[in-house]
Amino acid sequence: LHMGKTMKEDLTVVVKYIKQLYPPEFSVFSTYAELYHNYFASQAKQNAESHLEDKDIYLLLSWVHNFYPKDMRKDHALAEELEKVKLGSLLPSDLVKKLEKKYLDSEEATIKNSLSKCLDKEIQRWKEDKEPEKLNGHFQSELLGIFVIQSIYSGQKRAKDISAAVGEELSHRLSKELHAFLKSYKDAFEDFKEKGKKHTYYKPILIANINNCWNFR
Repeated sequence: LHMGKTMKEDLTVVVKYIKQLYPPEFSVFSTYAELYHNYFASQAKQNAESHLEDKDIYLLLSWVHNFYPKDMRKDHALAEELEKVKLGSLLPSDLVKKLEKKYLDSEEATIKNSLSKCLDKEIQRWKEDKEPEKLNGHFQSELLGIFVIQSIYSGQKRAKDISAAVGEELSHRLSKELHAFLKSYKDAFEDFKEKGKKHTYYKPILIANINNCWNFR
């Protein structure tokens, strides 16, 4: 953030006050822009090649795809001049792909684990001697219906905020995870229907799960 802010502010000063003090052939703005870019890119590469937490990978990819090319280089005071310089990306494409794969693998695994835990909790609740929750007067599982949908939607949105391609890839992966989750859910529910007929709240639990299906659709 500090490097980005410094680069943006300093290049703005170059455009407004310094550039016109030199002959055009000196390419003063290009010189400043390239030096700042090269330093920024070297720092980004150094970070990308070190051990990064998931949130750091997400932030670095956000800089590569959004903050740097859009927020900084499309700034109204700099865009016209930067367009002439052709600085390129903050990171080499092979390193970007590597980071994207790490991010996608981690996000997919995290969401898959969350869905699994959510289903385990739901199955455990079926075994308890409690009436299911009601939403708007109808039996429903807020944990299962709402949590699962929000987990997948939030994951898709985070990925899409990095780039459309990353968002599309994660959506493709999560559609498979959702399919696997729904199969596990169906199998568990069929098992409960068969073995839980003596449960005090057998019928309300059936109704709650049938109402969940509407949300999943």
